[in-house]
Amino acid sequence: MTQFDDTTRTVEGHVKWFDPSRGFGFVVSEGGGSDILLHANVLRNFGQSSIADGARVGIVVQQTLRGEQAVEVLHIEPPEGAGMAMLEDFRSLDPEMIRSVPMEPSRVKWFDKVKGFGFANVFGRSDDVFIHVEVLRASGLSDLAPGEAVALRVIDGKRGRMATEICAWEAALRTADPSAVESCGEANG
Repeated sequence: MTQFDDTTRTVEGHVKWFDPSRGFGFVVSEGGGSDILLHANVLRNFGQSSIADGARVGIVVQQTLRGEQAVEVLHIEPPEGAGMAMLEDFRSLDPEMIRSVPMEPSRVKWFDKVKGFGFANVFGRSDDVFIHVEVLRASGLSDLAPGEAVALRVIDGKRGRMATEICAWEAALRTADPSAVESCGEANG
């Protein structure tokens, strides 16, 4: 008896929950049915180490002895209503100006979900870029790993350089010119 059915299907749905420390989570299909297992390795193959609860996803699923599981992630969109994080530091800035800032290739130094923040460095620069958990959530992510490659939209805030948007580097690379990425959601789609 084989573990996998040799047929796959494409499913649109949303993330019910995902726990990076446990290495898996579940997707609920728009068409109903049982929850679909989303393993961390499948998410990593897409270029992300985490995904926010409620994020919209397109996945390829396959039937296994234990039920349906995702075998490929096709696209990820931030949860409905996430939009741009509106931290106090961003309130006085024009949203169009923030969106016009190019995405920059960066590497995560550290991120602590419990503390609600972390730091990254733009490639070729030594100064730290502050990443707030609300920016992470608004970008459709739930956590970051040290050393993870990401694309950041960075502004000079009241307290230094701050990320206003973040996406997995692989998502930014899906466009011809990562600096021209309008938003991570568009890069993921």
